[in-house]
Amino acid sequence: MREFRKYWIALLVIALLTPVGLYLPQILKAGSAWGEWGIEEIRQVLGYAPAGMEKEAGRWNAPLPGYAYPGRGTALLSRQGFAYVLSAIVGIAACGAGGYLLARWLARRRR
Repeated sequence: MREFRKYWIALLVIALLTPVGLYLPQILKAGSAWGEWGIEEIRQVLGYAPAGMEKEAGRWNAPLPGYAYPGRGTALLSRQGFAYVLSAIVGIAACGAGGYLLARWLARRRR
């Protein structure tokens, strides 16, 4: 585990920086966070929405819509930033667990 110390520290730093994508567009008056556009924002920017995007727009609903957890208050900077960091940590843990399980399965299969 010691050999992965720098890796885990880097992942933690990245997780802690996730709210930057939320606040920077607000500070720069640039609209929503990059890459988190809804179908209406795409239509507004491009003048149209791609047909495939229109067709699939309602298919996926996020487990934590807007990175908000139940009972979130109105203090945007503290609560929503915390929700972003929490979502990042949960995502990192899920990907790490999935990678670990896949590696174990492949190692057993190789034997």
